[in-house]
Amino acid sequence: MGGNPGNHSELPPFTLTGLPGLETSQHWIFLLLGTLYIVSIVGNAFILFIIKEKQSLHQPMYYFLSLLSVNDLGVSFSTLPTVLATFCFHLRKITFDSCMAQMFFIHFFSVTESGILLVMSFDRYVAICNPLRYATVLTDARVARMGMSVIIRSFCMVFPMPVLLKRLPFCKDNVLSHAYCLHPDLIRLPCGDITINNIFGLSVVISTFGVDSALILLSYVLILRSVLGIASWEERLKTLNTCVSHMCAVLIFYVPMVGVSMAARYRRYVPQYVHTLMSLIYLFVPPMLNPVIYSIKTKEIRRRLFKILLGTKF
Repeated sequence: MGGNPGNHSELPPFTLTGLPGLETSQHWIFLLLGTLYIVSIVGNAFILFIIKEKQSLHQPMYYFLSLLSVNDLGVSFSTLPTVLATFCFHLRKITFDSCMAQMFFIHFFSVTESGILLVMSFDRYVAICNPLRYATVLTDARVARMGMSVIIRSFCMVFPMPVLLKRLPFCKDNVLSHAYCLHPDLIRLPCGDITINNIFGLSVVISTFGVDSALILLSYVLILRSVLGIASWEERLKTLNTCVSHMCAVLIFYVPMVGVSMAARYRRYVPQYVHTLMSLIYLFVPPMLNPVIYSIKTKEIRRRLFKILLGTKF
């Protein structure tokens, strides 16, 4: 199948893949994935509703949490159409432009989530290491600028990916390894030289995920140093407890991402189902667990959630 990058009518479609070897269980798999979608969408929508309605939650920490919830909804809605088509309706073809658009949004929201976790770590650093300056450092205007910076950075980093792919000829069978379009999967398919694509993809990973994770680690080193200066063990634990939700969010985002990267790097040595499973965990688990973690660990959200669900006063 040939593809001329200069002629949109000849751009080839792609074939989506479910879970190899489990074709007879596709409906059960979608039932599982559908449950994860429902938990993710309802959970993040609840977080946004509670923060909007409760005036006491109109603080920088919860503004960043709102941004994280919106981003997680974006991740879920980015993959939902093709996952639904593949596992429920067995529609495996996706047009070139639709695949490029989905790839853009998946990676855009992924880079954005990394940036949000970084600014949330800065919020925790200021709250613990400079509590007296918290209100003056994290003003509403500064929080808005930080959020916009994260979004603009993500757009600038991800936008060239589909542009660079579109210039290449596609002449293979164009079968993807997943029920959605990912950049590491797509760059295996062109017949032309993908050196620029590989270099750009690696530079994006290093300049976003690499830098963000290093700065998050640095912020927690500084937080830990500040906490160790507190004389009372009870106060130390109380202070660290304010970071537990964010630390869990960081772990459930970065650990699966490292797993996906390792599986892609050693593709020839790793069974295909492992690579597919890691990608599913990376895209489905963080949007589902983030609202659960913050609902459990954040007293104000937990109380409001119980009040809504049970109709009781807390």
